[in-house]
Amino acid sequence: MAQPAGPSGWPDWWVRRSLLSWALWPLSRLFALLSAGRRSLYRAGVLRAERVGVPVVVVGNLTVGGAGKTPLIAELARGLQQAGWRPGIVSRGYGRRSADDAPLRVDAQSDPAECGDEPVLLARLTGCPVMVGRRRAQAALALRAAWPDVDVILSDDGLQHLALARDIELVVVDQRLWGNGWLLPAGPLRESPGRRRDATLGPEAALQQVSGGGRHFALVRSPGDITHPVSGQTLSAAQFVQRFGVKPLSAVAGIGHPGQFFAMLQALGLTVQTRALGDHQPLSTDALAGLPPDGPILLTEKDAIKSAHLPPVLRERLWVVGLRLQLPADLLPWLHQQLEKARGLPTS
Repeated sequence: MAQPAGPSGWPDWWVRRSLLSWALWPLSRLFALLSAGRRSLYRAGVLRAERVGVPVVVVGNLTVGGAGKTPLIAELARGLQQAGWRPGIVSRGYGRRSADDAPLRVDAQSDPAECGDEPVLLARLTGCPVMVGRRRAQAALALRAAWPDVDVILSDDGLQHLALARDIELVVVDQRLWGNGWLLPAGPLRESPGRRRDATLGPEAALQQVSGGGRHFALVRSPGDITHPVSGQTLSAAQFVQRFGVKPLSAVAGIGHPGQFFAMLQALGLTVQTRALGDHQPLSTDALAGLPPDGPILLTEKDAIKSAHLPPVLRERLWVVGLRLQLPADLLPWLHQQLEKARGLPTS
């Protein structure tokens, strides 16, 4: 369902219940029945989930829109690489121009219009094999055929894509949590917050409001280095504030939760004129129109992927804000143990 862009990434009637939410509530009940029926068909074996020969970790949301899945997958992939695993990543490729169902290989130089912005970002951040496809099981099988040494698959989203059998399910939450608490289309939920999963990950303040949901792992987000993509110059957040803090600044975000990016900049002491775009929305000259002239424009790493086609005069103004995601010390050891169980190996 189309949503007006705003700092939360959700329409207001998904954040709090309104007359429109109530009007749509009967459709939410129908959505719940259809979802439960589909899940029952998989449990009964009428519909089959496909195994791909290696452990599969699905990182997803219970709500519409992003809550930080992509940076988490990048950190998990790097951590697994350091532990000796050879991860591959599959993704739906949201925002891709092609409607072709065939799996598509992605690398750091791929065109985000052809394969989606997040897969290209993951390829650049991790160096892992990446494959996109609407049917994730098919994409995972194609990835393994292309890279036979891959021994674990990370699925970017796909929690509700039950055709891909999985061994571990991780649900990511942010400060918005479950919004108004209702399922689509009256609210932002794709599934009930009580859905079984292995772990829930997000800010400590959000996790304190989550009951159940397997293990809880608190994530800490902070701005990383800030890079000028044209010159390659890189500044620490403190250096950027010292250099540009008194100048008119703009911040543009086309991610699932733009307000989270803007709040991170404001926590640095920066005063920015913000513009929230739709998630995966192409970055265009029109999207940047009306911002303060001449001053720096701050982007997320995901939006920067889509900036190569902008006019040089605009590209000169862009600065890309990296994200540091601090994982709790016990997350990777726990994940390693779960993966060894999935492979049928002893864990002690």
